[in-house]
Amino acid sequence: MNRDFHMEEKVLPPSSLEGKVKETMHDAFWDHLKEQLSATPPDFSCALELLKEIKEILLSLLLPRQNRLRSDIEEALDMELLKQKAEHGDLDVPHLSKYILDTMTLLCAPVRDEAVQKLENITDPVWLLRGIFQVLGLMKMDMVNYTIQSLQPHLQEHSIQHERATFQELLNKQPSLLSHTTKWLTQAAADLTTPLPTCPDTSDSAIVASSSPSEAAISPEPLSPTMVLSQGFLNLLLWDPEDEDFPETLLMDRTQLQELESQLSQLTILASVLLVASSFSGSVLFGSPQFVDKLKHITKDMMEEFKSRPEEAMQTVSEQVSQEIHQSLKNMGLAALSSENTASLIGQLQNIAKKENCVRSVIDQRIHLFLKCCLVLGVQRSLLDLPGGLTVIEAELAELGQKFVSLTHHNQKVFGPYYTEILKTLIPPAQALETEVESL
Repeated sequence: MNRDFHMEEKVLPPSSLEGKVKETMHDAFWDHLKEQLSATPPDFSCALELLKEIKEILLSLLLPRQNRLRSDIEEALDMELLKQKAEHGDLDVPHLSKYILDTMTLLCAPVRDEAVQKLENITDPVWLLRGIFQVLGLMKMDMVNYTIQSLQPHLQEHSIQHERATFQELLNKQPSLLSHTTKWLTQAAADLTTPLPTCPDTSDSAIVASSSPSEAAISPEPLSPTMVLSQGFLNLLLWDPEDEDFPETLLMDRTQLQELESQLSQLTILASVLLVASSFSGSVLFGSPQFVDKLKHITKDMMEEFKSRPEEAMQTVSEQVSQEIHQSLKNMGLAALSSENTASLIGQLQNIAKKENCVRSVIDQRIHLFLKCCLVLGVQRSLLDLPGGLTVIEAELAELGQKFVSLTHHNQKVFGPYYTEILKTLIPPAQALETEVESL
């Protein structure tokens, strides 16, 4: 479940046909209301309809316990009484608008306080009613999002029970339904006992080493249910699209995982470019947030092209990054790059297009390490100690980590019992018990 899901008001581009038609119709309605209120005697028919709709909206914004305020609204906006006053030409629209604004102040979220206060400065009754409807529309959306947020825990718990029950029904009919899931976790356990590859490229190795001088070789970790499952989830971000043995328990999440995989790949390229650029631009220049943002924009603008033509995309990136470094050094009065360093910068940036590139491989490993930490420790704690070369993409990593953790957390809630039974066959009982005690 997407915790950030919320409803938003549809905003039509003013230049679009739909936007022009909507604006024209609205203007015509409010012009008609102005004519009615300006007539002698005033015609309150449209105003009464508006007040009736406003009353309904205000009542819809009330919580069940707000009985007293509900009675106040019913009394102040009694449509039968207002209709009688209108027939006698005694309908006080400004006074009613003032009551409506006071009630909106009581009901609106803090974020809407300023918008309601601005309405209090409007003296024209038509423009005031128009403004009231606009702000009420926002308040309705706020109430919808509040309701969604309140219901999320209940919906999530129901979703967990429903998904597990549905899967169990399928498993009863097809006992071999967990074969791909078992294979997936078996591979994850094997990966944890395999040392990480070293970087053979000496020129790029220097850049990687300088970005994290204290980083040591990572030895295989002892098997534990948590680590095996975490490794399994990480492996899903490297899944071969042609491999049809996708875990049965994650088929519903495959599209989301592919989106996360794409986002991870883009961050790997982005961090690699920034790491190479930082080694040539110097600490003074790279310490400028504006400069780093420019390099990010240059790289992100070429991401779509990188998917289909990585070499051409990195050639464009290398040229633009080189030009940006040269110009920024000049603007700050710093020494320019030599022709030799410029050629080296462009060459190393272009090499990022190769999957086996050392900088790219190590950055990819470090992002995976960050995501593993997110699964075990949580996103916020993992952000406190980012691996070298990743601090410049901290905001992007936080977004990726939160999405990944949310997806895997829900999946574990649903299919945890099945994973536990499979992991019992992969991890020796004594070792599993020891690691479980340590985790507790």
